[in-house]
Amino acid sequence: MPTQHSLPSLSRRDMFKWSAAGLTATSTCGWFEQLAARGAEAARQGVKHKSCILLWMDGGPGQIFTFDPRPTGFKAISTSVPGIEIAEALPRVSQQMQHLALLRSMTTTEFDHGRAHYEMHTGFRAGAGISFPSIGSIVCSEIADPEFELPNYITSGFRPSRIPGPGHLGPLWIPTTLDNPAAGLEDLQAARQLPIEKRVSLIQRLDARFQQEHGVASAEAHRRGYEGIVRLLKSPKAAAFDLDQEPAKNRARYGSGEFADRCLMARRLVEQGVPFVEVVLPGWDTHSQSAERSKELTAQLDQPMAALIADLHERDLLDDTLLIWMGEFGRDPRSGRGHFPTAWTSVLGGAGLQTGQVVGRCNPKGTEVVDRPIKTGDFMATILHALGIDYHKQYSESGERPVTMVAEDSQHVEQLFG
Repeated sequence: MPTQHSLPSLSRRDMFKWSAAGLTATSTCGWFEQLAARGAEAARQGVKHKSCILLWMDGGPGQIFTFDPRPTGFKAISTSVPGIEIAEALPRVSQQMQHLALLRSMTTTEFDHGRAHYEMHTGFRAGAGISFPSIGSIVCSEIADPEFELPNYITSGFRPSRIPGPGHLGPLWIPTTLDNPAAGLEDLQAARQLPIEKRVSLIQRLDARFQQEHGVASAEAHRRGYEGIVRLLKSPKAAAFDLDQEPAKNRARYGSGEFADRCLMARRLVEQGVPFVEVVLPGWDTHSQSAERSKELTAQLDQPMAALIADLHERDLLDDTLLIWMGEFGRDPRSGRGHFPTAWTSVLGGAGLQTGQVVGRCNPKGTEVVDRPIKTGDFMATILHALGIDYHKQYSESGERPVTMVAEDSQHVEQLFG
């Protein structure tokens, strides 16, 4: 569990608010008191928590076909920022460049998909003897809204087995998976067909069974999860999961297909306050016919990503939403085929960053970083810093030695912050 800081007491007005919501010290779940106190402190300090949308390109996208074009890949086109060029396959995204920063000097360690997936989700290499939490679990454990009725961490497009868990943070921060964004939360729709008395009875029976099968610690997290489901069933914010409520004109703006629906769902969720949403576009493991397959994938990417950026900006959400675009590594810039963690590109946007710029540079062949190398720990530190999280914080894992939030000696990318 995270190290605890002293928590402020609630004012009478704060206590009244939480009492009305049924979340005072008499609640069956003790964590509400701490969350309420944190929320009251944030309100007194005028803190506005940020959200994060991670666009994960599963398989490893080729930088020469996306954000670092070279003669071996797609042609370069100009963008909305003079002097910055990206691949011709992303014409709509190119017109949102003022909201993005290209990190063209990523240099990481893992060539294997599974190990690189773990590294880029946790900031650490697998096999260190510690179960590190995913970036989504870290973010939610630090900035989750105490008054929030929706799941804090939502992924769309991954099989559950592919998602790095919450590690030493515990099962409270396991993500909610959304299989089909067009269908919304199908389990939620089914549960709403039951009368409230049957819903509560169902939860109690499932909770008792779960405790028998999995033990006390897991059962406690499971119980808290079902309390969250009850809040979700009662919440008008659950409408965020229903894409049919989006105006047709704006839905068409994102285009068609599952990735388009996932991007639109991400905007609807952060608009309601969800701290972390991960959206997956699979298929980037392009060992053969790399140019043809990358053309197909960038066609799926361009319109939804551009629409998401513009939509967030127009709704005054972009300054409070960190947008991340990345995969587990890049592709060999000489061919666009092989796995290539040595020198590749990721993209950050929003969250008040200094955007409309390129950070870092590779040699002319794109095979080696020659300016401002960004290691995995630096990248993770940058994400956390952008979200207002102190990445120097340490955790105590089961009373044993402290565990750092990011790799030691990691530093955020200063060029992105004013």
